[in-house]
Amino acid sequence: MGAHLKGLLITSIGVLLVVPDSLFVRLIYAEPMVIAFWRSLISGIFVLFIVALFHGMRGFKNVFAAGLSSLIYTILIASTAPAFVLAIANTSVANVVFILASMPVFAAIFSRIFLGEPIKILMVLTMAIVAIGLCFIAYGSTTIQLASWKGDIWAVYVSIAFAAALTAVRSARTISMVPAIPIGYVGGALVLSFFVSPFEVPPEIWHLILMHGLFIGASSCLLTLGPRFISSSEVSLLILLESVLAPILVWFVLGEHPGKYAIVGGIIVITALSFFNLFNLYKLKKLKI
Repeated sequence: MGAHLKGLLITSIGVLLVVPDSLFVRLIYAEPMVIAFWRSLISGIFVLFIVALFHGMRGFKNVFAAGLSSLIYTILIASTAPAFVLAIANTSVANVVFILASMPVFAAIFSRIFLGEPIKILMVLTMAIVAIGLCFIAYGSTTIQLASWKGDIWAVYVSIAFAAALTAVRSARTISMVPAIPIGYVGGALVLSFFVSPFEVPPEIWHLILMHGLFIGASSCLLTLGPRFISSSEVSLLILLESVLAPILVWFVLGEHPGKYAIVGGIIVITALSFFNLFNLYKLKKLKI
């Protein structure tokens, strides 16, 4: 198997494993922060085991050596788990995943501000179209009972936090931040433990809690490994699959209709980002010819 095909396969499996994330949050009948605690703890321990197995203590030493960049990355990653659960708990799954699809837009802005990278005209146009799509999603939150602007705000935060974390990673290119993932997840769970009673959950849902954490842990590992073998545009296109499949899965299993404005807004966001990534992929392949 070639390196490129391996990268596509690993990244695709990683995306498919994260698709049920929203569904697990819906199926687990517990307080949102209790769900966030177990999501962070189980996935963090899983990734910790993988990192220790393949990298040993050397990987953690490198992360600590990265200083401010690793600290920012770790804190942001730790905050995304409770924020994501709060987003799902307060608005529709479709709203959340469509808003999360806008992450490349925020990443481009942060890269311009903190790394001095220029924003190309095509990206500016993409940002404008994505903003229109997000406006449709926000308006849709006022028209259906399931959606709420409170959850939308949490989803925007998750998108911004992931984009900022990505910028922190890119500011320390020579150091792998993979070992920082379990530090952030487990650390976040420990902080949450002071505010929640994690064992106050119905006994019949423990298998869902365990599966939820393992799915996120495995996905985190694969989505870190896979992109090493393929271009960023290909990674972005594959990750957009989650924005399409997650609301369909929840709709199919739980009958959660996202509403027409969320669907229209989501189509606008995904189409704009897909075109942008396909164009970049075309230019990359043309340069290789």
